[in-house]
Amino acid sequence: MPLIGREQDISAIRAYFDTAGVRGGALLVSGDAGVGKTAVLDQLAAQENGALVLRAAGAQFESEINYSTLNQLLFPLGDEMPPLGEAHRTALRCALGYDVGPVPDRLVVSNAALIWLRAVAKEQPLLIMVDDLHWVDRASAEVLSFVARRLVGSPIVFLGACRTGERGFFGQSGLNETTLSPLAVPAARELVNTNFPDLAPAVRRRLLETAAGNPLALLELPSALDGEQRSDFTTLSEALPLPERLQGMFGDRVRSLPEKARQMLLLGALAGNVDFARLRSANNYGCVLDDLAPAEEARLVHTAPNRLTFRHPLIKAAVVEASSESERRWAHGVIANAVDSPERRVRHLAESTLDPDEDIAAQLEQAAHALSKRGDALGAIGALTRAAELSPAAQARGRRLAEAAYIGAENGGEMATATRLLGDARETGVLETQSLYAAAAAAHLLINNDGDVTTAYRLLAGAVEAGDHGFDAEDPVLTEAMHSLMLISWWVGTEEAGRHHRALVDKLVPAPSPVTQVNAAIFADPATATDDDTAALDELIDSVDNDEDPTRLVRIGTAALFGDRLHLLRGPERLLVQNAREGNGPARRYIGALIHLAIDEFHSGRWDEAWKLCDEGIAMCAEHGFKFFRWYFDWVHALIAAGRGQAAAARQITETSVRWAQANRALGVTYFLQQARALAEIGAGDFQAAYQYATRVSPAGQLARFRPTALWSGLDLVEAALHTGRRAEAEQHAAAMASVRHVSPRMRLLATAAGALVSADVKEFEDALSGPDLDVWPFDTARVRLLYGERLRRSRDTSGAREQLTLAHDVMTALGAVPWRDRAAAELRATGITRQASAAADSLLTPQEREIAELAGSGMTNKQIGEKLFLSHRTVGDHLYKIFPKLGITSRAALRDALTSYDERTVM
Repeated sequence: MPLIGREQDISAIRAYFDTAGVRGGALLVSGDAGVGKTAVLDQLAAQENGALVLRAAGAQFESEINYSTLNQLLFPLGDEMPPLGEAHRTALRCALGYDVGPVPDRLVVSNAALIWLRAVAKEQPLLIMVDDLHWVDRASAEVLSFVARRLVGSPIVFLGACRTGERGFFGQSGLNETTLSPLAVPAARELVNTNFPDLAPAVRRRLLETAAGNPLALLELPSALDGEQRSDFTTLSEALPLPERLQGMFGDRVRSLPEKARQMLLLGALAGNVDFARLRSANNYGCVLDDLAPAEEARLVHTAPNRLTFRHPLIKAAVVEASSESERRWAHGVIANAVDSPERRVRHLAESTLDPDEDIAAQLEQAAHALSKRGDALGAIGALTRAAELSPAAQARGRRLAEAAYIGAENGGEMATATRLLGDARETGVLETQSLYAAAAAAHLLINNDGDVTTAYRLLAGAVEAGDHGFDAEDPVLTEAMHSLMLISWWVGTEEAGRHHRALVDKLVPAPSPVTQVNAAIFADPATATDDDTAALDELIDSVDNDEDPTRLVRIGTAALFGDRLHLLRGPERLLVQNAREGNGPARRYIGALIHLAIDEFHSGRWDEAWKLCDEGIAMCAEHGFKFFRWYFDWVHALIAAGRGQAAAARQITETSVRWAQANRALGVTYFLQQARALAEIGAGDFQAAYQYATRVSPAGQLARFRPTALWSGLDLVEAALHTGRRAEAEQHAAAMASVRHVSPRMRLLATAAGALVSADVKEFEDALSGPDLDVWPFDTARVRLLYGERLRRSRDTSGAREQLTLAHDVMTALGAVPWRDRAAAELRATGITRQASAAADSLLTPQEREIAELAGSGMTNKQIGEKLFLSHRTVGDHLYKIFPKLGITSRAALRDALTSYDERTVM
């Protein structure tokens, strides 16, 4: 079984000995204690086919016994030594303790060992491995160093392993050296997930931070955690407890230091990036950096002017664990007097006190709100939990615990922690009956534990109605509860729940916040969205920057979803996801951004990327306990499968997810899945089934309230109705869709195309295709072109049909939209043209197409390009639709890289 995260290291070591056909040679493998040197040697030994492996390891208790390691290495070869002459045999046998005699000359012993090993290697190649060189005795070290420098060109490989900077008696041998670095974060995470799948996400994160990629620490630290500590990060102490093996490596070295050195180390471990000059001046503290000399000599820290750096995070953990509780309180008090940040100061103050203190608790609560706004959900939970502990009044304690529980359940993805905190809040006995934070936390815990969505809705709606908030729109607790209620009412999927939520929004005084208002109008019920609503959404999107509050960003993205504006938030949401992948950001916002990006990638035609984002989202949902949210990613998977013509896969995904949604009384979820199923059936050519699924989303002739996908499936319903002889229903539904043309350019495209399908005037398709920036939605636009081309061919406009069908065919080919590609190809054959799937990708760009492509790739809109080149935006869009297939792409987001590849291809 390969070592996790060490594949490249092992390959590099093997390649070193294979370079230029030289089989032999020597190499030192160095690295920190616990980094996995022995495991790498084990793996190399296991992979060695046909070689005789000789192994030895230095031992601290044998380091004073001459030739003890050499004896360990050569013992498996026996004591006969037939290749050696009498003098060499006698010297080596005495050195190894096989005979008693005068102390042999070390050079003679070295030559004897080399001759013997070369003789053995003539019969079978040798792999010599010596671990823990830093503990090898002096005599053995000198012999092994002598041998290792004389192996090049022989069938002998020498591999030694030692700690970085600690070669002991092996000294500067002049051998080549490779260093094993700590595991990269993905490999470290995989190692922990594989061996400890039950760890809560925040506990896992803390473990990864403490171990800093050290495999031994990653595997040993969890063994010191009890069951509660494994599931709830708030029960962990300031430093993770070190198991006995790690205590031996670090703890004993810390405890042996003088008191002043240990005090300095404790301040450094708890203070973070605070220089010691400030600590001294703020507290009249008498220690100086010279007091750290013993710690530096013990290789525990590096020192610089007024600062220290721990050589490994485990040393920091060992320092904290070796201290007493009173010593830690003292250190926190010293640090609190030296830091500038009010937020950091109050956190250290909180750790320096034992008694309840409402002033500190209130400051901590404010710090928690600031942390939450910056996206540090775990920090906010920790601050609120500590604030609750310091709260003299039971009511304040319960309120703070309830808020911490809400953040854990709604944002942080710490379900076990949230459950315990909510229970603790209720146990205070004074928690308000209709506490909004408690109700919202309970609702989120319920839905993510396979609970009834309708029950969760009633629980939270009842708390909102009964609260004493006066429907104050600026009440942050009410704002959070109302957003949760909007989502849950949407999942419930009934018009009654939707209207109830909207009525509660309308009660907010003096008026709902822009984010609340726009979500209620466009996300929850886009069929009734007004021009004012879409204008307000555009203003919100324009206000977003790359340093946006993650919660606000994702909630604006939520509104942008059914306003077809996700592409305008692509940059900030990608940044949010990247930061979250690096461990910075709340889990729920990470998942929300993944949902938005996956949908955006689907609409933009980057289906492979959309699929990967869905896989990532499903993994995050499982890791953080957000089981309910998996359905979003299953839905996008179904859309992609439908677009590719993988009808069987789309049917399986939707049927499985619909059964789950029905079991959880999440009717609203089924409408999304049925929309994907309708698309899959159109691709499969089963228009009867497509009509059935489309009308489940919304009845023919109306756009059902509070069902956003009714807008997205409208064209499916009209097309399926026409193919199944339901013209009246098609006309009624096309008329209903006309009312949402204003929502977005995409809805204008789809609604106008639906009208064109039932109209006698074929030119209405021209109107549909005259909208702005249609290249943002390549699949939808190509589908409309296909419908237009089919209509033109039936009208015997062969030339016009060929143009539209060719454009549709080439884009569908680039997308991998097989059913629609094949439909376009069949229609083209009916006009007398056979279209090859790869023909467009070999075509050259015209000078004008090249200029338009460069401008679009720089970020300019079609309107801006048209103004620069004196063209209409529609003409620019038509050019882009011809350009994309030539470059083998499906959207303008890929233009820049595609032009680079195009230049390389055309120059060759």
